[in-house]
Amino acid sequence: MNVFRGVLCACTVAAFSTLAHAQAAATEAANRSLARDLFRQIIEINTTDSVGSTTVAAEAMRKRLLDAGFPAADLAVLGPNPRKGNLVARYRGKPGSTKKPILLLGHIDVVEAKPEDWSTDPFVFTEKDGYFYGRGTQDMKDSVAAFMASFIRLRREGFVPDRDIILALTADEEGGASNGVSWLLKNHRNLIDAGYALNADAGGLNTLKGKPVSLGVEATEKLYADFRLTVTDPGGHSSLPRRENAIYKLATALSRLEAYRFPVELNTVTRGYFLAAAKTVTGQPADDMRAVLSTPPSAAAVKRLSEVPLYNAMLRTTCVATMLEAGHAPNALPQRAQANINCRILPGHTPREIRARLVAAINDPSVTVQLLNSAQAASDEGLDDVSVAPPPLNPEVFSALRSVIATMWPGLSVVPEMETGATDSKYTMAAGIPSYGFCGMGIDEDDSRAHGRDERLGVEAYYRGVEFQYRYLKTLTGGAGK
Repeated sequence: MNVFRGVLCACTVAAFSTLAHAQAAATEAANRSLARDLFRQIIEINTTDSVGSTTVAAEAMRKRLLDAGFPAADLAVLGPNPRKGNLVARYRGKPGSTKKPILLLGHIDVVEAKPEDWSTDPFVFTEKDGYFYGRGTQDMKDSVAAFMASFIRLRREGFVPDRDIILALTADEEGGASNGVSWLLKNHRNLIDAGYALNADAGGLNTLKGKPVSLGVEATEKLYADFRLTVTDPGGHSSLPRRENAIYKLATALSRLEAYRFPVELNTVTRGYFLAAAKTVTGQPADDMRAVLSTPPSAAAVKRLSEVPLYNAMLRTTCVATMLEAGHAPNALPQRAQANINCRILPGHTPREIRARLVAAINDPSVTVQLLNSAQAASDEGLDDVSVAPPPLNPEVFSALRSVIATMWPGLSVVPEMETGATDSKYTMAAGIPSYGFCGMGIDEDDSRAHGRDERLGVEAYYRGVEFQYRYLKTLTGGAGK
């Protein structure tokens, strides 16, 4: 080869390589900028039940999709009232596809957050010390932003999925009387009907000091139930105190509940969880996880594991006081005292059973125990509800999952999990839509701040989770994962 031509070819290859790297870097920067901007925007829209509006958030995300080129006919914001709007967006797949759509679920409401309790404003997106702070950064506006970023990014690329993808961003998963998934199923089933649903509000990437240790996939979930304890009393003047007043009786009841422990009960999912989790830890915790799998479970192992809130919630039904209300004047004995008891019930058990256990533990007929509905009104309607059975293993869902994990976190184990809370999957599962829960947002087990003060998510954990969502959705619907 002519030396000059050889040098020219080498220089040309180097130039193309440099250009390609520069273009890739520019694309990655644009993708991160989009993901950050979406996250900031959705965090800074107050969607609490008290004063917020999911409609405002739904309309903002609808405009984002319109600006990205999605047809207006495929984007609908609808709901039971002006403050509880839900966005349903359809990403059209290949014409003539016989594959049923995939439904992506994400709630856009958040629990209440008092600014005076936080070190940052919960409704101002704040980046500091390597974290994004704000109400919803863990639950679950991070995944909502990731869904949105994936839709827009795939649209920009001209990607055509092998079937329709439906995105439902909904109201009132975290409380209130207008649950979006339930409402849509009852009133607009055609808009969200799908072969199966993917709910990013469950499962997820488990990390230890930022290092991935496993990816949890929800296989079943606990049942959510609120009970109201009420004590009434004639009251009277506070200058003539009686120890047996309403507040005292309620405090005694709460003390008895605090000391009560529901029985340990493992099912196929939680057995699988502890078996897999034992391989990701060492020392006493690993030994204890194996010991609780024996018949009967080791009492000492149960005691030690129960000291960790996550493991305790995997082992048994849990009930905890979350709200208190009492008294009518500072100079009067209380005529009424009430407490909300929030329970997360193991699959296979009903609120009726749990109420009976609460009544027995309190052991005071003057304390009434009532089940509350989603509007926080006393109702016996759901006393016999049970958790839905876990969906069948879907090869398509898990094949794509294994493929993406292999490229992003080689060797990472997939762990079946029982969601210790409750999600909107209970509605889709009950409606005959198999539902699977996982996401790629990494959260250290000792830094779970969902529903709490100074909720936050690691900056790089967020961007990695966004990339996971994009790759997974593309792989699942017939494209390459990168």
